[in-house]
Amino acid sequence: MLLFSACSMKNYEQTDSKIFIIKSPKLRFADLAYVRHTKNDLEVELFVAGRVIKKIDINHLVCVDEGCMRKSSFNKEYLNEHYPDDLLQNVILGHKIYAGKNSTKLSDGFTQKIQTQDVDIDYRVFSGVISFKDRKNRIIFKIKDVK
Repeated sequence: MLLFSACSMKNYEQTDSKIFIIKSPKLRFADLAYVRHTKNDLEVELFVAGRVIKKIDINHLVCVDEGCMRKSSFNKEYLNEHYPDDLLQNVILGHKIYAGKNSTKLSDGFTQKIQTQDVDIDYRVFSGVISFKDRKNRIIFKIKDVK
């Protein structure tokens, strides 16, 4: 029953069209996406040529075509096992990551640089653009507002 409720239909408060670029060892996408969210739930629909090719639902679990899993399991399989559980959701929504560590305020957003033995992240949120690059793990997210 938990599996079905985690991936069930939701009434989202906000829907935005985005240009979405993802490059990771297991995810590669560059095209239009719809980002829908409430305070606790997030859904990303990835489109190619006007057709939905992948849907990612994030709440207490992450649900993809292959099924639902814990956030830590999703990070391990699709991104990097050393990422905090809330990293994907925070990046998609343009929120600070790693509890705001090394954050520098900009006039129209912020930047963060996170370097550990496991990650080398340059994260920027500004003027309708979200840019996340982890050089050590070759993971990129670039999300831009569609105007």
